[in-house]
Amino acid sequence: MKYLVHLSRILVGVLFIISGLIKLNDPVGFSFKLEEYFSQGVLDLPFLVPYALAISIAVVIFEVLLGVILLLGFRVKFTVWSLLIMIVGFTFLTFYSAYFNKVTDCGCFGDALKLTPWESFTKDVVLLILIIILFLGNRYIKPLFRANTIRVITLVCVVFCIVYCYYVLNHLPVVDFRPYKIGANIEEGMTVPENAPKPIYDYAWRFKVAGEDKIIVTQGDYPSIDGEFIDVETTEVQKGYEPPVHDFTIERNGEDLAGSLLQEPKLVMVIAYDLAKTNEDVYSEVKKVTDAAIKKGYKVIGMSASNVEQTAKLVNDHKLSFEFYFTDETTLKTIVRSNPGVLVLEKGTIQQKVHYNDLDALQFD
Repeated sequence: MKYLVHLSRILVGVLFIISGLIKLNDPVGFSFKLEEYFSQGVLDLPFLVPYALAISIAVVIFEVLLGVILLLGFRVKFTVWSLLIMIVGFTFLTFYSAYFNKVTDCGCFGDALKLTPWESFTKDVVLLILIIILFLGNRYIKPLFRANTIRVITLVCVVFCIVYCYYVLNHLPVVDFRPYKIGANIEEGMTVPENAPKPIYDYAWRFKVAGEDKIIVTQGDYPSIDGEFIDVETTEVQKGYEPPVHDFTIERNGEDLAGSLLQEPKLVMVIAYDLAKTNEDVYSEVKKVTDAAIKKGYKVIGMSASNVEQTAKLVNDHKLSFEFYFTDETTLKTIVRSNPGVLVLEKGTIQQKVHYNDLDALQFD
């Protein structure tokens, strides 16, 4: 039991720290995932949506600290109880997502590692077993250092988490795991390789044969059977290849202009996924940098999921020198964790990407 506890302590502590730090690198992204869970049709807790960012920050910092104090052997009973409560909650959410197919990615490791709902649930079940071992054998968890030393290390971790979180919230994630990172080409990200795996479907054909229902399952071929066809049900049994960049469009008047715009040698994108939530105070600075870009020969476009009336009002109120196009909200949230944020592209390749607090860092050749 002693050795099981030591092994569980290391595995759980390290995994909680890694998982927490990945989400701490992008708390806004984790808050979007929480909004999915809180939305109607999932957990039906819409009153929590406005607090999603605050909850995400609290959860990820607490997750990191639990991993640290577990490894240090600090406040053992509190730590083990907290781990148990947290993993029970996570296990419920991942099972709910997997069984009812509600949220297709739990966000456990942010964008660094995508897990299917059932993979996430399996991971949480393994963690639950390890934490139960810690719970039953908590007497074997001994402090690594003296109490005051542990308190200092814990305090340093708390301060680090708060400062790091403050930085990424006011700028952008330090490490960008998304397919829209600097240096990535959007068109290449949408490409499907010739030898990419294709999706596989089971077709359950239902026939009336001699007065009785008979079901024959194939993977596409119409079965040879002497009977009356009733209906067919299709089930995806193996997912095909999905390119890193998907659902990316730049629409205007119902036409997708992404193909031509991504060929522009000098393109600036001003991205504001929701104008009802955008920081309007910074649009005077947005106007300055976009006007400077236009003088340098750049084509400037706005991209938003808001309606035409909202975008027209924003352009008029701030005397902006560019027009907005429509793009899916989830895609825009994925591109940049800032509302607004600005990207500079050269023939579809992202050269610069900044938070609205860093607009002065943009350089136009």
